[in-house]
Amino acid sequence: MSWPVERTTDSPSATKELAGRLARLCRAGDVVLLVGDLGAGKTVFAQGFAAALGVPGPVTSPTFALVRHYRCGAGSPVGNLIHADVYRTGSLDEIADLALAELVEEDSVALVEWGDMAVPALGESALEVTLAVPDPLGSSERRTFSMVGRGCWAERAGEVAAVLEPVSGRGAP
Repeated sequence: MSWPVERTTDSPSATKELAGRLARLCRAGDVVLLVGDLGAGKTVFAQGFAAALGVPGPVTSPTFALVRHYRCGAGSPVGNLIHADVYRTGSLDEIADLALAELVEEDSVALVEWGDMAVPALGESALEVTLAVPDPLGSSERRTFSMVGRGCWAERAGEVAAVLEPVSGRGAP
């Protein structure tokens, strides 16, 4: 199996399920970058991802806080989830000042909304998940996902593809 790994979901619950399956693959130090337009489902993805790691309580986009730290539950592959949203940052220097790369080094995984903006500050080792709404007028809940791994994720395409089979609510790839 090689990159990209592509999947489609037909509902927010299926999107959360897909995200949860990916979360369970994460290891300490992993970075997952979420890329997509406004309304593509990045926060819904983050909610499913966090839930699978045993994060209690509501998970909302850290649009104004920029970074939120969550303690993961027992049995999680990591101890902490660092959830960032870099949409409102004004420059690459501001993203670097968040010190996400340093935060994720110890028993944490980073999930970064608008992650394509953060690549220069975080490095190339990441799983990039691009979310899209292929038909906003016809099937507004359908989402397509295209995942590409680099660095420590480069050799994990088969693992990612295997964990995503089957995803309920999955349409044609």
